[in-house]
This record gives sequence, C-alpha cells and structure tokens, in this order.
Amino acid sequence: MLGIFSSSIVSPPEELVTAGSKTPSPKATAEKLLARFLDANSLAVSMQVGSEVNLAYTHSNESILRPRSFAVKDDIFCLFEGALDNLGSLKQQYGLAKSANEVLLVIEAYKALRDRAPYPASHMVGHLDGRFSFIIFDKSTSTLFVATDQENKVPLYWGITADGFVAFGNDANLLKGACGKSLASFPQGCFFSTEFGEIRCYENPKNKITAVFAQEEEIWGAKFMVEGPSMIAIGK
Repeated sequence: MLGIFSSSIVSPPEELVTAGSKTPSPKATAEKLLARFLDANSLAVSMQVGSEVNLAYTHSNESILRPRSFAVKDDIFCLFEGALDNLGSLKQQYGLAKSANEVLLVIEAYKALRDRAPYPASHMVGHLDGRFSFIIFDKSTSTLFVATDQENKVPLYWGITADGFVAFGNDANLLKGACGKSLASFPQGCFFSTEFGEIRCYENPKNKITAVFAQEEEIWGAKFMVEGPSMIAIGK
C-alpha cells in the first residue's frame, strides 16, 4: 500500500529532512513514485483525493495473514494491512455489523477519536490487538493518521520525495528510490497524526520520541527511539 501527501497536508518531518541532507542520495518526485508503484503492480488500485493526496494498494503478493483492504466512509479514506485478533469484540463495542472487517472498524474507531473529545488517540490505537499498519486520511478535516502494531508485524516505512511530499508505504525499496536517505522505518507501537504534528508511542504517549541518525551504509537515514529509563529502539 502507498499513501502520498503534499506539504499542505503534512509537514515533512525535520528528522528525515536532516537525514537526507547529511547523506545526499538520488530521489524521485511523488508523481514518479506513484507511477513506479502502478508499473510494478498491474492490478493496483489508485485514487487521488483533491490535489494533495494519492492513495494506492494492490492484492498482489499479499500474505493470507496480512490481507490489505481499503474503504471510504463519510469522507474518511483508509488503507489497512493485517488482521485484528479482537475484531469481534471491537465490532460489538462500536456497534458494527457482523460483516464489518478491519478497515471499517478502524474508520469507526477514528471517528470516535475525532468526535468524542477528549478521547485519547493512544486509547484508540492501544485497544487494537493484532498485526497491522494503517493510513487514514480524513478529507473533511485534512487530517492524516498513521499507526502500526506494537511488534512491527506489518512493517511500514515513510520518507520524503524529491518534491517534498511525505510518502508512507509497505515497500522499503520502492520508497528508497524516491526518498533516498530521507527514509525511515515507521516506529512500531506508535502513531502519527497531523493534529498533533508528531509521533507518539501509544503505550507511553508522554515519552518523547527522538531520531538517531543511521550509519552511511544503512538503507535508512534515521531510526526512532522512545526516551525512557533506557532508550528503546522502535524503528527496526
């Protein structure tokens, strides 16, 4: 799956900007990144949301344990990969039909976060039990919300393209070609929201997350760490 967002939606993370400038490397534009994704996946589905957002996904090479899905409801767009072990109980909690799947559940959970303030984002993600990563874009508020599970069972990556778009995807090599060293593994057990403008660990939401710049030979430009009694690496 792939989500590409202009700087009018999300400001490029300073850590990734700095990582890219420390070790300059070839990059490509957001348009070329999307084209490469579609060229590599002939059965891919893509959609443009306004002029600032592109979303795409494919079922090609999909794991049966980590299916990909997409849904739109009430102007909330969601790409989801993985499976929730507690989907049944969560459907009851949110009053969803028995036929509802993970992507619809996540949209409903996000709506609760958005509409029932003060509803903590860490709680919204923290009660999802399973292996997952997802990208939500709320067109009505121009809000981006991204999260991964606590054990990095469904890896997600993010980076900055040559023309300053922020891209999220599950294919590290694809993003590497467009983002160069302005690239990192999205930290496990964390969420990012443009409402807050930063990454937060949903197990310890008050702990600060900092970036450690990677070695020149590594594919990443930076790794993210949760500050605490001992620094914990959460971007592997």
